[in-house]
Amino acid sequence: MATKKPRAPSRRTPVKTDTTQNAEVEFGREICGVLDVAEQREWLVTNGIGGFASGTVSGNLTRRYHGLLVAALHPPVGRMQLVAKLDEIAHYDAADYALGSNRWASGAIEPQGYVHIESFRLDGTTPVWRFALADALLEKRVWMRHGENTTYVQYAMLRGSRSVELELRTLINYRDFHSNTHAGDWRMKIDAVKNGLQITAFEGAIPFYLLSAGATVEPRHDWCRDYFLPLEKYRGLDDREDYLLAAVFRATLALNQSVTIVFSTNANAALDGDVARAQNTKRESDLIAQWSSADSPAASAAPGWVRQLILAADQFVVKRDLPDAPEDSDGKSIIAGYHWFGDWGRDTMIALPGLTLATGRPDIAKKILLSFARYIDGGMLPNNFPDAGGSPDYNTVDAALWFFEAVRQYFAATQDIETLAKLFPVMSQMIDAHVAGTRYQIHVDQADGLLYAGEPGVQLTWMDAKVGDWVVTPRIGKPVEINALWFNALQTMASLAPAAKQSAEPFAKLAARVKQSFAQFWNASAGYCYDVIDAPGIGNDAALRPNQIFAVSLTQSPLPAEQQKAVVDICARRLVTSYGLRSLAQTEPGYQGHYGGNIRERDGAYHQGTVWGWLLGPFVLAHLRVYGNPAAAMSFLEPLGRQIHSHGLGTLSEIFDGEAPFNPRGCIAQAWTVAEVLRAWRATVS
Repeated sequence: MATKKPRAPSRRTPVKTDTTQNAEVEFGREICGVLDVAEQREWLVTNGIGGFASGTVSGNLTRRYHGLLVAALHPPVGRMQLVAKLDEIAHYDAADYALGSNRWASGAIEPQGYVHIESFRLDGTTPVWRFALADALLEKRVWMRHGENTTYVQYAMLRGSRSVELELRTLINYRDFHSNTHAGDWRMKIDAVKNGLQITAFEGAIPFYLLSAGATVEPRHDWCRDYFLPLEKYRGLDDREDYLLAAVFRATLALNQSVTIVFSTNANAALDGDVARAQNTKRESDLIAQWSSADSPAASAAPGWVRQLILAADQFVVKRDLPDAPEDSDGKSIIAGYHWFGDWGRDTMIALPGLTLATGRPDIAKKILLSFARYIDGGMLPNNFPDAGGSPDYNTVDAALWFFEAVRQYFAATQDIETLAKLFPVMSQMIDAHVAGTRYQIHVDQADGLLYAGEPGVQLTWMDAKVGDWVVTPRIGKPVEINALWFNALQTMASLAPAAKQSAEPFAKLAARVKQSFAQFWNASAGYCYDVIDAPGIGNDAALRPNQIFAVSLTQSPLPAEQQKAVVDICARRLVTSYGLRSLAQTEPGYQGHYGGNIRERDGAYHQGTVWGWLLGPFVLAHLRVYGNPAAAMSFLEPLGRQIHSHGLGTLSEIFDGEAPFNPRGCIAQAWTVAEVLRAWRATVS
């Protein structure tokens, strides 16, 4: 039975068309009207605490991670899909127009609302659709409230000769965002509350709310079964899902009227869509202004894709509660990628400079560094924080080493002596722990000063794919980038010591020894670096991989100039693609040029030829160092920058196939890809 509530007149809003002309990402019917094309372009909005909303341009769900409210119940993790989607019907001039689209397990595509999409654009990070319904033009937009698990969906009547009646069928769920629902006889509790409904999935579940100040709502309890998720089929996973039709919202809009539907875990969520939209717009405008004022000459000359990536960078920054800290502490972290990653130590430290310093937000960098310093244990940073909560894992050798580089860049940008004074003793203890030895045989080899790491069954470097007991790229021994980072960390400590009022001598002495021993990595017969030396049962691994590029891109290089050039040249000829560097050269045994299939097939290809976007940043920095040609270096970045128009719209993908046309794969939005592109772009315009 419909709630007895008169239809409130929707708030009148002026029609705004200026953002359409300024949108960096915008499509017409040539994209929106072709389902196979439109559903491969995915939008993403986030809330700064780990929650998000995401879907496709075409309106159909293609993966389990899509939804209008994926809430972080234990920020920034504990993410649950609560609201899957709206199936909308517009009644106009005696005709019915479906706005949404669905694929079904039967193979049917019904309804086919994508045919009515006249245009799609990003207004900042907000996805905006315009539907042409005869002479009417209806606009839809989706955004989230920062710091809250609240999603807004707003509809506005921009053009038309009569009113349009909206019927908004609300499909909900309550499940971990990594899983699928097969409902069976599951019954949820649906209760009327002021302005909408409260949903309680089961006893003990956190309630959530379906609300609107301008629409009537009718509760339902009908399971809609066998939605088909094509990307889950591609990934070799469960590709069918059931959603509960829990509510039908109805509203009538005249010209220049709008109505907003609100989905939230907050019973007192603000319902005024115009105010919430203005707040969101102002926040994003402030982010651009902050970057522009901090880097005015570069910002004024930035191409549109750079400006879009400034906003994308903010999507990865999240609040994190800290151990033994007051509840109101402002801990910060970085989500490694959307949709499925949490905050990872390695990814956070690599991405920190690009996401914060290059965007004019050193205050965020400071909070992240101080937050992670609280988690250091045995000289190591956490690899990742489990999505369900609990103690972090420490199975990484490079996260701690990237911490030194993040601190170095932070201090170079801020000269913040106070924060350095807090971090330097921690970093000194980290060096001592590596010298003495810590987990997983991570220790300094007393014979040469190089860093050794690894033991069977454990993956410690960024090439960390593991399926069951199979570690795809174990890299036990002395990996090249680990020792480049070790040398860089020691040099960083020596350079920062005077500012911290400490002696630089012990760090400089060990760094000099590492630089001398680093010559062991040079493979004279091949003309480039071994990937790993002193590997048990192997000796020196001569596979051509991109890891050696860090021995050139890091500020302190242990290689002589002629070897630096040789590394850049071999990577340019054998590993560079339009969107990043291959993780293994095409001529090497085990190379795989396509990323797809079930989890074993995907992880088997993950670092065996798959292209990684984030590696293009270090390559560009290394190329700039060797050749000193900013224009040439910039030319490598531009194709990846323009990738904001595909896959994850307005952001950059995690990985790509190793073979042309280098189709995007993996996460639609990856923190270190966005970060390293921004950081490298900034270096080319300095």
